[in-house]
Amino acid sequence: MQKEALRLRVNGSLREALVPHHRSLLDFLRDDLELTGTKRGCDDGSCGACTVLLDGCSRLSCITLAHGVPGRSVTTIEGAGQPGRLSDLQLAFISEGGLQCGFCTPGMVLAAGALLQRIPHPSEEQVREGLSNNSCRCTGYGRIVQAVRRAAGAPEETP
Repeated sequence: MQKEALRLRVNGSLREALVPHHRSLLDFLRDDLELTGTKRGCDDGSCGACTVLLDGCSRLSCITLAHGVPGRSVTTIEGAGQPGRLSDLQLAFISEGGLQCGFCTPGMVLAAGALLQRIPHPSEEQVREGLSNNSCRCTGYGRIVQAVRRAAGAPEETP
């Protein structure tokens, strides 16, 4: 199997590796770089568990070839926030109960972070649309939407 050099920035650090052309970004991150916070779900781009940020935009890493992103910047859940400190968005997911089994959480947090970069104060509808590529089978979307809106500084809703 022929491998070629790949050079890109991952979580702020320049990374170089010899990678086969057919290798997905997901496999490169998990297997080569041991960044296992990026989850393998469906492996066909329909669940969002593998969401990463590519130059600040959410991207499904299971359907992105590693060699398709040379020189670009990839952020995984391990690179969210600051070292040793959860981001405000991660804290909002915890405080609002926006996670249960946690499998979808890394992808949800990264997709929500990209949304908040584009739309700092999204409506509920905008949050739901922004997370439409990410599936959650445990928590449901109500608490996830609340978490994203809380992180955006939206007033708490009264029941």
